[in-house]
Amino acid sequence: MSSASDRRRAELRRKDLKRRSTLAGEASAAAAEIEAWLYPTAGDPTAAAFFDVDNTIMQGATIFHLARGLHRRKFFRTRDIASAAYKQAYFRVAGVEDPAHMESARSSALSFIRGHRAEEVESLMEEIFDEGMAHRIWPGTRALAQTHIDQGQRVWLVTAAPVEAARVIARRLGLTGALGTVAATEDGVYTGALVGEMLHGPAKAEAVKAIAAREDLDLSRCAAYSDSYNDLPMLSLVGHPCAINPDARLRAHARAKGWPIRDYRTGRKAARAGVVTAALGGAATGAIAVAIALRGRRE
Repeated sequence: MSSASDRRRAELRRKDLKRRSTLAGEASAAAAEIEAWLYPTAGDPTAAAFFDVDNTIMQGATIFHLARGLHRRKFFRTRDIASAAYKQAYFRVAGVEDPAHMESARSSALSFIRGHRAEEVESLMEEIFDEGMAHRIWPGTRALAQTHIDQGQRVWLVTAAPVEAARVIARRLGLTGALGTVAATEDGVYTGALVGEMLHGPAKAEAVKAIAAREDLDLSRCAAYSDSYNDLPMLSLVGHPCAINPDARLRAHARAKGWPIRDYRTGRKAARAGVVTAALGGAATGAIAVAIALRGRRE
């Protein structure tokens, strides 16, 4: 009896995750804004490229740089972000399936921006990009994105970071737009909750499918780039996937499938990063980095 009950609960969890992932993807596509001057008037309008951000187009985690920048501006206390980081890391690393803990992890994902206006965070993100992110862009990946732009294709960022932050990065890099996690707001103020899931794993694929339908893209002619095995749903969705600075599992999968692999790290750094990323996953890596960095500042 207990075995059947466990299977039933597991099936309900899978359905709930799929529902939340679909909701997150659709919300991200709906929130996506296109820079009008970048909209292709000629070239190849039915093809596009989708780039993961963390460790693919930029060294490190967007959420880490955003949280650190906001912490410097007294947006929150160290213990606030440390608590959220712990819940995210425990959920990702331990694979906890308790529904109450999963809900707590989801609700704490962007708790550090609760109570602040979305336009305020996006405006400050411009400063944060300049002070801690601009110099971390991988030149090789940036050149790949420019190649697609030069061919008249649209280039989208796809990231678990808040969509407002993702839009700033896209604008500063001269890209078409960004798909990111949609944080719930009331009257323009963040509630601390999410719309569906973070844009992670299957949710990224849902966002790409939604934007492709909106923009009349042919996914078989599109490209996708990522460093993480967690992004396999997105990479498998397009006709031209490519592994960038891949973790160990993605590297093995890409080799087996004959996908291109590009690594812009040094050999030692690549090996170390591959182990860490495979063990923790992109979202947890960012959360742990925030906790460690802020603990160091406090001490």
